[in-house]
Amino acid sequence: MYLRVGELADKCNVNKETIRYYERLGLLPEPSRSKSGYRLYPYETVERLKFIKRMQDLGFTLNEIDKLLGVVDRDEAKCKDMYDFTVSKLEDIQEKIADLKRIEQMLINLKERCPENKDIYDCPIIESLIENK
Repeated sequence: MYLRVGELADKCNVNKETIRYYERLGLLPEPSRSKSGYRLYPYETVERLKFIKRMQDLGFTLNEIDKLLGVVDRDEAKCKDMYDFTVSKLEDIQEKIADLKRIEQMLINLKERCPENKDIYDCPIIESLIENK
């Protein structure tokens, strides 16, 4: 079963241009074409595209996704390369978690400073944000 670009886009809830962009980057293999020139994607492309979008949702860059797909498609990455990639991504995620925890604590502190509705000019939250520039 083959899908045209519009059908693939609908199934994966993405724009047709996104699919073409992923093709140019090599994230999606170039599809075959019908006699009239329409792109024809094998149905497996649905799962691949959903994988790419899920990885993006999890914070992976397209470069990182390409590296992960390269292991499956081209077996270019060695085990050591994947280990280094994993360690680096883990460190990145741990830094983001620490940053989010700091932001969470700041917001909790700000919320506790202003339990009532005051005029904006008397708002301790605004004052605190201005002081902490």
